[in-house]
Amino acid sequence: MSEVAHDGRLLRGARSRRTVVRHAVDIASLDGLDGLSFGRLAADLGVSKGGIQTLFGTKDNLQVAVVEAAREAFEEAVIRPALTRPPGVARLRALVDRWIAYAEEPLFPGGCFWAANLPVFDSKPGPMRDVLARQQRAWRGLIAGELHHAADTGEIAAVDVDLVAFQIDAVLTATNTALRLGDDTAVDTASRAINEFLAPPR
Repeated sequence: MSEVAHDGRLLRGARSRRTVVRHAVDIASLDGLDGLSFGRLAADLGVSKGGIQTLFGTKDNLQVAVVEAAREAFEEAVIRPALTRPPGVARLRALVDRWIAYAEEPLFPGGCFWAANLPVFDSKPGPMRDVLARQQRAWRGLIAGELHHAADTGEIAAVDVDLVAFQIDAVLTATNTALRLGDDTAVDTASRAINEFLAPPR
C-alpha cells in the first residue's frame, strides 16, 4: 500500500470514529453507557457491526471514548467560554449560566451526560466509574477554585469552598432533573439558590 493510500485510510478511520462516538454520546445521554452496543450503533448508522468493532476493539474502549468525547463537548460549550471572564464571581456566574444553557437547550438529547451516567456507575468499581468520577471532581474543583478566588478578593464572604462547590453542583444537577421533567420554574429556582451562594459580604 502506498503512503498516500495509507494516510487516506487513517483519515477515513478517524472521521468514522468521530461519527460513531458522537452518535454514541447522544445514545448514552438518553439510555446510559450500558445502552451502547456495536450492533445498535451499526444499525443506527447503517454500517457494519464488524467495522465499528474494528474501530474500538471492545465495549469498554467504546465507552471510555464516549465519556472523553462528552467531556470535550462540555468543555467547548460550558467551560472555555466562561474562562474568558475575569476569575471569581464573574467567571462563576458564566460557568453557571453556560451550564444551565447546556441543560436547558440540551447539548445532548438526554440532558446532562453525567447526571444520566454517574448514578449507574457510582457503585460499580472499574474504569468507567474512575473516569466519570475524575471528570466530576474536576468540574467541582473548578467551581471551588473560583469560589476561593472570590472569597480571597472579598467578592463573597469567607466560605467553605468545597462545601459551597458541592452545593452549587447539587443545585445544577437538580435543575437538570427538573428540566427533564418539564418544570418551567427550574431555571429561576436555580438562579435564586446560586445567587445566595454568590452574594457579596454583608
